[in-house]
Amino acid sequence: MKNVEHIGIAVKNLAEAERVYSALLNISSYKRESIESELVATSFFKINQTKIELLEATGPESVIARFIEKKGEGVHHIAFEVDDIVAEMERLRNAGFTLLNEVPKQGADNKLVCFVHPKSANGVLIELCQEMGNR
Repeated sequence: MKNVEHIGIAVKNLAEAERVYSALLNISSYKRESIESELVATSFFKINQTKIELLEATGPESVIARFIEKKGEGVHHIAFEVDDIVAEMERLRNAGFTLLNEVPKQGADNKLVCFVHPKSANGVLIELCQEMGNR
C-alpha cells in the first residue's frame, strides 16, 4: 500500500456537506460524480495528497443510506492507494482478510476499487484504490 488515498464520509445532504467542508477546509470541491451502480453521489476535496470524499445516497438501497440509518453521518471508510489491486487483494486474502469483492470494480474518481470487510480490520471499512490506467 502506498498512502492514504482518501477518507470517505457519509452525508445526508451533499450540497450542505459541501458548504460545511468548503468552509472548514477553506477550499472548494474539485469534482462531483455519480456512481449509478452504487446509488451514490460523491464530491471530492483535496488537501496536499489526501482527498476527502463526501458520499450521499441517491436511493434507499444504497450502502450509504443503510450506513447512515444504522450509524448516522460520519466516517464511512479509509481508502489506500495500491499499484496492483489484484495482487493486493490476493495478498490480503492469503493473510486472512475478508474481501467484499471477488474482483475489482469501477469506483469514483477513475479508480478500480475493492473493499475489505470491517470485521477483518478492527471495525473499519477499508477500500483499496488503483488508478484505472495503471492496470
